Amino acid sequence: MQLNLPTELEPFREQLLATRLPFIRVKAEAARPTTWWESKVGGMPYLPAGTVYPTAPDGRPLYFLAQLNFADMPRLEPFPERGILQFYIYDDDLYGMDFDDGENPDTFRVLFFPDPTPDAAALQTVFPDTSGADLLPHHPEVSHPLIFALAEEVVPATDYQFWQQFGAGFFRQFGAQEWEVQDEFNKLVNSQGHKVGGYAYFTQDDPRRPEDPMLLLFQLDSDEGMDLMWGDMGVGHFFIREKDLRAQDFSRVLYDWDCL
Repeated sequence: MQLNLPTELEPFREQLLATRLPFIRVKAEAARPTTWWESKVGGMPYLPAGTVYPTAPDGRPLYFLAQLNFADMPRLEPFPERGILQFYIYDDDLYGMDFDDGENPDTFRVLFFPDPTPDAAALQTVFPDTSGADLLPHHPEVSHPLIFALAEEVVPATDYQFWQQFGAGFFRQFGAQEWEVQDEFNKLVNSQGHKVGGYAYFTQDDPRRPEDPMLLLFQLDSDEGMDLMWGDMGVGHFFIREKDLRAQDFSRVLYDWDCL
C-alpha cells in the first residue's frame, strides 16, 4: 500500500506497515426508496413478523439508524458471511449513549438476523410512530443505501492500538517538532469515514480499554451528503469483542460517539 510519511517517520515505515488491517469502506449513496433487505442509513428496517420493535425503558420506540446486509458486502474475517445487522438509537441529547456504561442497551440496540427471509409477506411493514424526533444525528425517515469496498489501512494515532505499538510518548522524541510531526501524520494517516472493521477514528479519546480489546463493528461518521451530524462534526462507533462477533452474539456491544 502507498504510505506517505513525514521524513522524521521514515525510520518507522516497516513498523507502521506491520500494523496493516483490512476493513470495509462504506459509502452512502443519494437518498432513494430502498428494499427491506438493503444496507442503508435511515428508512424502514428489515423486521420479521413477530419481532418486537426495540424500545427504551420509558416505552418510547428507539429510532432506526442503519442496517448492514453482510451478503452484499466483501468478505472480511471474523464478520458474518450473511445476515442483517441493525443499529437503533434514542432521541435525546446523547443519542442514547450512556456515559457511565457504554454497553448499557437501554437506549440503543443492536439486532442481528442470521437468516433473512426473502419473503416480503413475512415481514413487518407497520412500525411505531417515530415522528417528531428533533435531537437525532440523522433523518430516520430518509433512506440512504450503502455500498462497500474492501480496503486496507495502517494504525492511526487516534486508535489506542497505536499507543500500544509505539508507546504513549512516541511523538515526544521529535522535540520541538513534536506537534508538527504528529499533525502531519494525522493528516496523512487517519481512519475517518464510514467503515466496518479496521481502525477507529475519534475526535476525542478511544473509550476501549487495552485489557479488554474490542473490534470496530461499525463506524458511522458525520456526512454532509446525508445531513448526518454527531454533535459538532463528530463520529459514532459500535465495538464488539472478537469472541462475541465470531459467535454472532451482539448482546454486548459498546456504543460511543464523540465530537469536537
